[in-house]
Amino acid sequence: MDRRRFLQRGALAATLLPGPARLLAQAPVPLFDPIGPIMPIRASPDRLFRITVCLRPFRAAGPRIESEQVGRKLVVHNYGHGGSGWSLSWGSARLALAQVMAASPKEIAVIGAGALGITAAIMAQRAGLKVTIYARERFPDVRSARATGSWTPDSRVAMANAVAPAFADLWSGMAHSSYAMWQSYVGLPGDPVEWTDRYTLSDLPPDEMRAAFRASEVAGFAHYADRIADITPRSQLFGPGSHPFATRYALRNSQMMFNVAGLAHRLTDDFLTAGGRIETADFHAPSDLGRLKEKVIINCTGYGARALFGDESIIPIRGQIAWLLPQAGVNYGLFYDNVSVLGRRDGIVVQDMGPDDRFGFGDPGEAPDRAAAEASVRTIAALFSARAG
Repeated sequence: MDRRRFLQRGALAATLLPGPARLLAQAPVPLFDPIGPIMPIRASPDRLFRITVCLRPFRAAGPRIESEQVGRKLVVHNYGHGGSGWSLSWGSARLALAQVMAASPKEIAVIGAGALGITAAIMAQRAGLKVTIYARERFPDVRSARATGSWTPDSRVAMANAVAPAFADLWSGMAHSSYAMWQSYVGLPGDPVEWTDRYTLSDLPPDEMRAAFRASEVAGFAHYADRIADITPRSQLFGPGSHPFATRYALRNSQMMFNVAGLAHRLTDDFLTAGGRIETADFHAPSDLGRLKEKVIINCTGYGARALFGDESIIPIRGQIAWLLPQAGVNYGLFYDNVSVLGRRDGIVVQDMGPDDRFGFGDPGEAPDRAAAEASVRTIAALFSARAG
């Protein structure tokens, strides 16, 4: 999750952003309830149990969802969602499936077993198709398994000056469709998808937070918060003395979260139970697709499409997560001093979002940086130490 998207989909959503920022002129949202006891995070480098790096596949023009004839195969591309893969997956799959069904197949292949691949495969099954997923890796080894797990539908999804005029409407359809589908997973055993509170913490008053936020917007990413205002919970501002954190201000919002490990198991089980198959396969060139028996293929290879299809429009955006051991009671997220934290059932994810939205842009490195991970953890440790003092 990038720095801006945490702010946008987190506690600053209805308070600071262009579009939703118009709400500043309205009466303050009544506090539905005070902030209850907050379980302090045991943020110590000794509790780090792994460090993961994910390369988000960004395309300035937005995700590639289009058909291409490759030899005798019809390939429907479905990749390049930046940091919005999980969030847009169902809506993106719906668009790809419409192109698939135009060819009237009875069976199809899906390449890639990450978030985009598994949701596209399930969507195709529900349309009555026989589906086989071909992938070199599957959960937990795919890049999608290294996502932070937040609902971030326009996280580095496109560049504002590079998208087609119709893209905003296309994106809105994907976002709303995916949101509705993900809501059907809320409340299922194991809580694969759930709502949690998020807090943006600062000593700056809202006007100054807004100015700092705008100053961090330098890359020119496209954002469409106004188009999903109908499904965006409004935030609540807590001033000095009215919240338990060691900052003057705390902004609270609720946000949908994916417990990625459990969710991946759920989706995979659903796919296999419905008769799907997953086969290990590696593809190095488009011509390799010729060996598949299926005539129609959905390509969900994500960042791998850069090498497989020579798509140099894909730009890597590096994101590193420091994983702290799971902790009972830490079922919330926060943003403090450019570091985001999200308490999940499989661990507490800590991520440095950098000083502005260019952080990690164009960086293809996937080697973990232990020193950076420990620095992020110590930032959160300082927050809770100050609270205790």
